[in-house]
Amino acid sequence: MSLFYKLAILMGLVVVLSNYLVQFPIQYFGLSEILTYGAFSYPVTFLITDLANRAYGKLVARKIVYVGFFVGICLTLLVSTNFSDLISVRIAIGSGVAFFIAQNLDVGIFDIFRKKAWYVAPLTSSVFGSIVDTFLFFSISFYATGVPWVSLAAGDLLVKLFIALSMLIPFRLLLSSISDISDKRLKNKLM
Repeated sequence: MSLFYKLAILMGLVVVLSNYLVQFPIQYFGLSEILTYGAFSYPVTFLITDLANRAYGKLVARKIVYVGFFVGICLTLLVSTNFSDLISVRIAIGSGVAFFIAQNLDVGIFDIFRKKAWYVAPLTSSVFGSIVDTFLFFSISFYATGVPWVSLAAGDLLVKLFIALSMLIPFRLLLSSISDISDKRLKNKLM
Protein backbone atom coordinates (compact mmCIF):
# COMPACT_ATOMS: atom_id res chain seq x y z
CA MET A 1 0.00 0.00 0.00
CA SER A 2 1.44 3.39 -1.00
CA LEU A 3 2.08 6.25 1.40
CA PHE A 4 -0.80 8.16 -0.23
CA TYR A 5 -3.38 5.54 0.76
CA LYS A 6 -1.88 5.05 4.21
CA LEU A 7 -2.08 8.78 4.91
CA ALA A 8 -5.60 9.09 3.48
CA ILE A 9 -6.93 6.18 5.55
CA LEU A 10 -5.13 7.40 8.67
CA MET A 11 -6.63 10.85 8.09
CA GLY A 12 -10.16 9.44 7.97
CA LEU A 13 -9.61 7.33 11.10
CA VAL A 14 -8.19 10.25 13.10
CA VAL A 15 -11.16 12.43 12.09
CA VAL A 16 -13.66 9.75 13.19
CA LEU A 17 -11.83 9.17 16.47
CA SER A 18 -11.67 12.91 17.15
CA ASN A 19 -15.36 13.42 16.33
CA TYR A 20 -16.24 10.71 18.79
CA LEU A 21 -13.88 11.91 21.53
CA VAL A 22 -15.01 15.57 21.31
CA GLN A 23 -18.30 14.51 22.89
CA PHE A 24 -16.55 13.71 26.17
CA PRO A 25 -15.25 16.51 28.38
CA ILE A 26 -12.25 15.70 30.55
CA GLN A 27 -13.64 15.16 34.04
CA TYR A 28 -10.37 15.59 35.93
CA PHE A 29 -8.76 18.65 37.51
CA GLY A 30 -11.83 20.82 36.83
CA LEU A 31 -11.29 20.66 33.05
CA SER A 32 -14.82 19.61 32.09
CA GLU A 33 -15.75 23.14 31.01
CA ILE A 34 -12.60 23.76 28.98
CA LEU A 35 -11.34 20.55 27.37
CA THR A 36 -12.51 17.42 25.57
CA TYR A 37 -10.56 14.30 24.65
CA GLY A 38 -10.83 15.17 20.96
CA ALA A 39 -8.30 17.97 21.44
CA PHE A 40 -5.56 15.38 21.81
CA SER A 41 -6.21 13.35 18.67
CA TYR A 42 -7.30 15.92 16.10
CA PRO A 43 -3.97 17.79 15.71
CA VAL A 44 -2.52 14.62 14.19
CA THR A 45 -4.52 15.49 11.03
CA PHE A 46 -2.27 18.49 10.47
CA LEU A 47 0.81 16.26 10.74
CA ILE A 48 -0.71 13.93 8.13
CA THR A 49 -1.49 16.83 5.78
CA ASP A 50 1.96 18.33 6.22
CA LEU A 51 3.70 15.00 5.56
CA ALA A 52 1.62 14.54 2.39
CA ASN A 53 2.40 18.09 1.31
CA ARG A 54 6.14 17.58 1.87
CA ALA A 55 6.14 14.24 0.02
CA TYR A 56 3.83 14.95 -2.88
CA GLY A 57 3.12 18.67 -3.04
CA LYS A 58 -0.07 20.62 -2.48
CA LEU A 59 -2.22 18.99 -5.17
CA VAL A 60 -1.79 15.49 -3.77
CA ALA A 61 -2.03 16.81 -0.19
CA ARG A 62 -5.44 18.25 -1.11
CA LYS A 63 -6.48 14.86 -2.50
CA ILE A 64 -5.57 13.29 0.85
CA VAL A 65 -7.66 15.96 2.57
CA TYR A 66 -10.60 15.13 0.27
CA VAL A 67 -10.27 11.39 0.83
CA GLY A 68 -9.87 11.93 4.57
CA PHE A 69 -12.87 14.25 4.53
CA PHE A 70 -15.04 11.71 2.71
CA VAL A 71 -13.95 8.75 4.85
CA GLY A 72 -14.13 10.79 8.05
CA ILE A 73 -17.60 12.17 7.38
CA CYS A 74 -19.04 8.84 6.22
CA LEU A 75 -17.65 6.96 9.21
CA THR A 76 -18.63 9.74 11.62
CA LEU A 77 -22.21 9.59 10.36
CA LEU A 78 -22.21 5.81 10.83
CA VAL A 79 -20.23 5.51 14.06
CA SER A 80 -20.76 8.52 16.27
CA THR A 81 -23.80 10.44 15.04
CA ASN A 82 -27.05 9.99 16.91
CA PHE A 83 -29.55 11.49 14.47
CA SER A 84 -32.13 12.01 17.20
CA ASP A 85 -29.67 14.28 19.06
CA LEU A 86 -29.27 17.70 17.44
CA ILE A 87 -25.84 18.30 19.00
CA SER A 88 -24.55 15.04 17.55
CA VAL A 89 -25.71 16.09 14.07
CA ARG A 90 -24.21 19.55 14.55
CA ILE A 91 -20.91 17.93 15.57
CA ALA A 92 -20.88 16.00 12.29
CA ILE A 93 -21.63 19.15 10.27
CA GLY A 94 -19.21 21.31 12.27
CA SER A 95 -16.51 18.72 11.92
CA GLY A 96 -16.93 18.48 8.17
CA VAL A 97 -16.94 22.23 7.56
CA ALA A 98 -14.07 22.94 9.96
CA PHE A 99 -11.96 20.04 8.69
CA PHE A 100 -12.41 20.91 5.02
CA ILE A 101 -11.64 24.62 5.40
CA ALA A 102 -8.82 24.28 7.97
CA GLN A 103 -7.03 21.45 6.16
CA ASN A 104 -7.15 23.28 2.83
CA LEU A 105 -5.82 26.38 4.58
CA ASP A 106 -3.05 24.23 6.09
CA VAL A 107 -2.11 22.94 2.63
CA GLY A 108 -1.95 26.46 1.17
CA ILE A 109 0.06 27.95 4.01
CA PHE A 110 2.46 24.99 4.07
CA ASP A 111 3.07 25.43 0.35
CA ILE A 112 3.89 29.13 0.81
CA PHE A 113 6.49 28.38 3.52
CA ARG A 114 7.84 25.05 2.21
CA LYS A 115 11.21 26.54 1.14
CA LYS A 116 11.92 28.03 4.60
CA ALA A 117 13.63 26.15 7.45
CA TRP A 118 12.16 22.64 7.89
CA TYR A 119 9.96 23.60 10.87
CA VAL A 120 8.45 26.86 9.56
CA ALA A 121 5.92 25.37 7.12
CA PRO A 122 4.46 22.67 9.40
CA LEU A 123 4.35 24.89 12.47
CA THR A 124 2.86 27.95 10.74
CA SER A 125 0.29 25.98 8.76
CA SER A 126 -0.74 23.91 11.79
CA VAL A 127 -1.14 26.98 14.02
CA PHE A 128 -3.34 28.84 11.54
CA GLY A 129 -5.25 25.68 10.62
CA SER A 130 -5.86 24.91 14.30
CA ILE A 131 -7.20 28.39 15.00
CA VAL A 132 -9.63 28.28 12.07
CA ASP A 133 -10.64 24.68 12.76
CA THR A 134 -11.31 25.32 16.43
CA PHE A 135 -13.44 28.40 15.89
CA LEU A 136 -15.50 26.84 13.08
CA PHE A 137 -15.99 23.50 14.78
CA PHE A 138 -17.05 24.78 18.19
CA SER A 139 -19.24 27.61 16.91
CA ILE A 140 -21.10 25.39 14.43
CA SER A 141 -21.38 22.45 16.82
CA PHE A 142 -22.25 24.15 20.09
CA TYR A 143 -23.38 27.77 19.59
CA ALA A 144 -26.69 28.45 21.44
CA THR A 145 -26.86 24.90 22.87
CA GLY A 146 -25.99 25.63 26.48
CA VAL A 147 -22.62 23.91 26.05
CA PRO A 148 -19.81 26.27 27.18
CA TRP A 149 -18.34 26.31 23.68
CA VAL A 150 -16.14 29.40 24.05
CA SER A 151 -14.26 27.98 27.04
CA LEU A 152 -14.14 24.53 25.41
CA ALA A 153 -12.77 26.13 22.22
CA ALA A 154 -10.11 28.05 24.18
CA GLY A 155 -8.97 24.94 26.03
CA ASP A 156 -9.06 22.90 22.84
CA LEU A 157 -7.00 25.48 20.98
CA LEU A 158 -4.32 25.61 23.68
CA VAL A 159 -3.94 21.83 23.54
CA LYS A 160 -3.91 21.87 19.72
CA LEU A 161 -1.17 24.50 19.69
CA PHE A 162 0.90 22.52 22.18
CA ILE A 163 0.44 19.34 20.14
CA ALA A 164 1.25 21.22 16.90
CA LEU A 165 4.55 22.15 18.49
CA SER A 166 5.05 18.55 19.68
CA MET A 167 4.24 17.18 16.20
CA LEU A 168 7.41 18.82 14.94
CA ILE A 169 9.32 15.92 16.51
CA PRO A 170 7.69 13.14 14.43
CA PHE A 171 7.64 15.46 11.40
CA ARG A 172 11.41 15.93 11.68
CA LEU A 173 11.98 12.22 12.26
CA LEU A 174 9.90 11.30 9.21
CA LEU A 175 11.33 14.07 7.05
CA SER A 176 14.16 11.97 5.58
CA SER A 177 11.71 9.25 4.49
CA ILE A 178 9.38 11.85 3.04
CA SER A 179 12.23 13.66 1.29
CA ASP A 180 13.19 10.38 -0.39
CA ILE A 181 9.67 10.03 -1.80
CA SER A 182 9.63 13.66 -2.90
CA ASP A 183 13.06 13.33 -4.56
CA LYS A 184 11.97 10.18 -6.45
CA ARG A 185 8.83 11.97 -7.64
CA LEU A 186 10.94 14.86 -8.92
CA LYS A 187 13.41 12.52 -10.66
CA ASN A 188 10.54 10.67 -12.37
CA LYS A 189 9.17 13.99 -13.69
CA LEU A 190 12.57 14.94 -15.10
CA MET A 191 13.05 11.61 -16.94
